[in-house]
Amino acid sequence: MPGVALLTARPSAAYFILFCLGGILCSAPLAAQDSTRAHRWRGVLRDTHRPNYGREVLPAALQPIRLPAPPPGEAPPVVRGLYINAWIFGSQRFYNIVRLADTTEVNALVIDVKDDTGYLTYRSSVPTAIEIGANGLVRAPDVRERLAFLRNRGIHPIARIVVAKDALLAKAKPEWAVHDTAGGLWEDRMGDHWVDAYRDSVWLYAADIAEEAVLMGFAEVQFDYVRFPDEPAELLDRAIFPARREGQSRRDGVRTNLRMIRDRIAPMGVPFTVDIFGLTTSAKSDMGIGQYWEDIAGIADVVLPMVYPSHYSRGAYGYARPNHEPYNIVRRALEDGLKRSANIAHAARIRPFLQSFSIRRVRYTAVEIRAQMEAVYDLGLTDWVLWNASGRYPPDAFLPNDASAAVDPASRSQLRWRPVPDQ
Repeated sequence: MPGVALLTARPSAAYFILFCLGGILCSAPLAAQDSTRAHRWRGVLRDTHRPNYGREVLPAALQPIRLPAPPPGEAPPVVRGLYINAWIFGSQRFYNIVRLADTTEVNALVIDVKDDTGYLTYRSSVPTAIEIGANGLVRAPDVRERLAFLRNRGIHPIARIVVAKDALLAKAKPEWAVHDTAGGLWEDRMGDHWVDAYRDSVWLYAADIAEEAVLMGFAEVQFDYVRFPDEPAELLDRAIFPARREGQSRRDGVRTNLRMIRDRIAPMGVPFTVDIFGLTTSAKSDMGIGQYWEDIAGIADVVLPMVYPSHYSRGAYGYARPNHEPYNIVRRALEDGLKRSANIAHAARIRPFLQSFSIRRVRYTAVEIRAQMEAVYDLGLTDWVLWNASGRYPPDAFLPNDASAAVDPASRSQLRWRPVPDQ
């Protein structure tokens, strides 16, 4: 999930266009959002009245600094990252992203290694990948050179690996797939096939790819779609999970297999990180997808709740239009996660995915992005990753280099943007 790619039965030249549009048009929010602006943002979110963040908020006398790169195998003490898809990573646009990181506080990139099509970004030697044709859409044949380029510039490269949404694997190995009661492979609303998250082979395949990614030069592995499908009941009622044992719940399946791949990754000496639904911070159940906060925060080194305001339904946390409340929704969601983590021994570090895309006629610019960052900081957290499926991020949303780390906490208010008070 963060961002949903539209798939074709076979990749084509149109795939990249569809992939990028996916993050803008179809992030599958849980409920429709009203298009009018929330009253607390009145006067700020209109295009003609948007502040120039860099001019109005950043003190002119503040001198940019650069923090040293962390030792090999360790994440930076503060991670502020951007997601980029495989197409961008293998193209000239990659260097534009690097230039943005060079000149701002951004110091990490989350890069697709296996996206939700099942294809790999570079040519893999993993036997299952070769067997199913996952090398059929190589987008970065020079992966080692690009990763070395990042590491030499102090940019932390993170490998994103999608687990359970893998149409390619499902078709090539139907015995690993979710089946339909009517026969054949089960399909979600988009017509995509999934693999059975109860089956350990699915997770071991993801672990094999992660181990190879570390050998290629990635400094962290991040697993996404560590869950069962989130679909309407009428669709899920038709889904058969062949590997499910009697009495086994979806929560059991996710928890057991996450522990298994954590143990596989541990000898590699890199952080083991997991993407999860934003609602997981507050949900009292596994929401039918197998994700439960205490389970995952107790297993992973870093947990990344996708607290996108657009993905919260009307009325969430008492707000009629959550998509209009970037500061408040992110703060409330992370508060819930922090409270629950307080009761977990050796709880995972929280590094939220923040919304950097516009959906349902609500435009997210540097103003809305910075508001989410401030919600993170106000809770005592320091890390974040921005999600935009097309890899387009407004430079004004970021401080220059790591200048924010040089500012005394007592004077941080000069770096903050605040919503205007109600009129």
